[in-house]
Amino acid sequence: MTLCKVSHPCAFPVIAQGLVKHNAERRIQNIHLGGRLNASAQVAPGMVGWLISSMKLQQQQESSMNITNIRLDYDGIQMSFHQEWFSANISLELDLELRLPFDDNIIQVCAHMSIVAEFWLEKDEFGRRDLVIGKCHAEPNSVHVTVLTKAVPPKTKHFLHNSIENLETVLPHLVESQVCPLIREILEQLDVKLLKSLMDECLVHPVRTP
Repeated sequence: MTLCKVSHPCAFPVIAQGLVKHNAERRIQNIHLGGRLNASAQVAPGMVGWLISSMKLQQQQESSMNITNIRLDYDGIQMSFHQEWFSANISLELDLELRLPFDDNIIQVCAHMSIVAEFWLEKDEFGRRDLVIGKCHAEPNSVHVTVLTKAVPPKTKHFLHNSIENLETVLPHLVESQVCPLIREILEQLDVKLLKSLMDECLVHPVRTP
């Protein structure tokens, strides 16, 4: 669903306050990537083949990946809208540590993505407006994974490359599974009158982007 946006998005503190209240960062931090990568193989093209081909390498020493830090841009959460169609954008960065098989070195990785939630007001048979919640997902073009460690042993470069590719595919699904239910819960409690007042405020005080 494509939304026509106002020229300047506006701040959307309701979602930010809700994510803080529900401790969204801690929920993301508690994602166990090792087990989830296996469990999410069906949604990650190429993951199954890579796991099978890597089983022999991993028999002696398993690779591991852990989320060490999350930076969720609460102040940067913005709402764009056209008439009564809305889109909320939530950006976050994650620091991860990757330990590859047969190597004691830890590879530092940073991942960035944006979660987009869509919702709109819809009139019922009596003319009353109800809030309808649509799709919530990680924007594919926003997903970027960067290896911060410069000195990577040559024997692990191929394995690292495959690991990063798989992470770019699987991580957004895992973050969605933690963040999107919270966003839905926050929006379900949103009063229509409050939403209309946020729209009016947005038109008067839009966020000016550089």
